[in-house]
Amino acid sequence: MSLVQPRLSRGLRDLLPEDTLARQAMIDVVRGVYELYGFVPLTTPAVEYLDVLSGSGGKEIQESIFIVQNPEEEQLGLRFDHTVPLARVIAQYKELPKPFRRYTIGPVWRADKPGPGRFREFVQFDIDAVGVQSEMADTEIIGGICDSLDALGVSNYQVRFSSRRVLNLLLTYASITPERAKDVFRVIDKLEKIGIAKVRLELTTGYTDESGDKITGLGLTAPQVDQIEQFLAIRSASRSEIVKQLHDTFGAIPGANEEIAVLEKMSHYLDVAGYHDDRVIIDLSIARGLAYYSGPVFETILLDAPQYGSVFSGGRYDDLVMRFLGESVPATGASMGVDRLLAALRSLDKVKLRKSTADVLVTAFDPQMNDDYIAMTYELRRAGIRTEMYMGTDRAGKQIKFADKLEIPVVLLYGPDEKAKNVVTIKDMSIGRERAKQLTGSRDQWLQERPGQFEVPRENLADSVKELLAKIAV
Repeated sequence: MSLVQPRLSRGLRDLLPEDTLARQAMIDVVRGVYELYGFVPLTTPAVEYLDVLSGSGGKEIQESIFIVQNPEEEQLGLRFDHTVPLARVIAQYKELPKPFRRYTIGPVWRADKPGPGRFREFVQFDIDAVGVQSEMADTEIIGGICDSLDALGVSNYQVRFSSRRVLNLLLTYASITPERAKDVFRVIDKLEKIGIAKVRLELTTGYTDESGDKITGLGLTAPQVDQIEQFLAIRSASRSEIVKQLHDTFGAIPGANEEIAVLEKMSHYLDVAGYHDDRVIIDLSIARGLAYYSGPVFETILLDAPQYGSVFSGGRYDDLVMRFLGESVPATGASMGVDRLLAALRSLDKVKLRKSTADVLVTAFDPQMNDDYIAMTYELRRAGIRTEMYMGTDRAGKQIKFADKLEIPVVLLYGPDEKAKNVVTIKDMSIGRERAKQLTGSRDQWLQERPGQFEVPRENLADSVKELLAKIAV
């Protein structure tokens, strides 16, 4: 038999138990916030017809769609986000009540160039509200972002929002034709990542990046770029001050005041809801790269880990369903980059890592007592205690090492001596680890002390374990 080399395709990765458990814990916290808001779950397939996905995300996204083929040889693609499938669902299931407020989680795929911390398959966790034109819906999405980060124990973050419609005023201001809007906004959205000097180059002549790739310029004139830079210079820690500067800059452009009023209303609603300038600001450089955004857009950065970029972003996309229905349907939402946010939280020491789901290990070192071990294990499980029974006939010391390696906090020891006395020995592994660090003597001294071990009556096992787990705050 010829052996197959175990390997992964470029840009993909495995998540081992420790990382998967951390991801799942984070997802559970955020899901709780979404359901607190009344959002309902929706699941869509990973594969969509290619024409459903095509033409909705812009040129860069179009070029990064994974093309797949089914047995019927139909042209299909892997979803690159959860928003386009949602638009398809809204068009396909007209009986869904409006507003339709949903959350969804799952992997998405983009066939772009992988790099450090950047993968071709990654998980997104979205919330969206479809069928609501009011700025209150956009405000609620931002509230959900803030509350999710608060629930994850993150306090030093900043949500930044702007509006694609306000950016459209910039086109008039800088004498840029509307058909160039998508490309100009795409470049402006890179401001924080590449800096104003490279933004100017990409808007004009282009440049060669650090990897040697040629970045094509858009061919704007220097005066046009000067006006864009003047617009991007409108900055303040006060949302009301930015609104004032926008009125001063664009007030003479027809329709400008109505578009600026959208940001003003959102700012007001955010204040009413308790999200003030310390957490949510207006940042006019926020454009978002996806072509389907049509109104307010937002991004979120962790101020203590800005190198991870935006971890929670989105915006309004009122025209996306039009591709399927021929009519505009108001919609807004945001997507949490699960893996990016998890990496950032780990760097901030905000993630409690677990190598096992079990809180208790029942050792099993006497084959004659297997019935006892099984009975104890299921007694604890039925009491709601996450319990693993050791499978094998290794000596007790090796089984304890197994629990230590997986950081299982409690180990149960039960042999003929314990059975004769009708007791169970409980071992608090955290005390054992701490004492092992303190002892400078021999292993015999550690064994003689048996740190963290105590006996409880067999009939009190479940209650005793629960009490210990509550004390060590598992």
